[in-house]
Amino acid sequence: MIMITGGAFQGKTEYMKKRFSLTADEIADGRSCDISELAESRFITHYELAVKRMLSEGIDPIVFTGALDCEAIEINEIGCGIIPLDKSEREWREMTGRAGCILAGKADEVMRVCCGIPTLIKGEKR
Repeated sequence: MIMITGGAFQGKTEYMKKRFSLTADEIADGRSCDISELAESRFITHYELAVKRMLSEGIDPIVFTGALDCEAIEINEIGCGIIPLDKSEREWREMTGRAGCILAGKADEVMRVCCGIPTLIKGEKR
């Protein structure tokens, strides 16, 4: 598995598309696809928003993430910045961070994309 992370609007999805020669239709979007579809997808984007949806639907994102088997997954870094006052927003950030740690642990390669430039932070340089 390859995990792609970084801040919002930094080119992570475009990097995934280019690296794997994908079209948008080949990627499961965590913003809108059925959660069950994510479990069967090879390529996933916006996983942080899937975590938020899991929490609202009563699905344990940690258990779900532990069982996830995909080729590449993109997840925004959302834990930096001001701590939200709303408890559910704090829980979402915490669960997303924990899910990211699980994904990074399982991944053969972790890329951080900033300003469209990928940087390898885990794995073998190709």
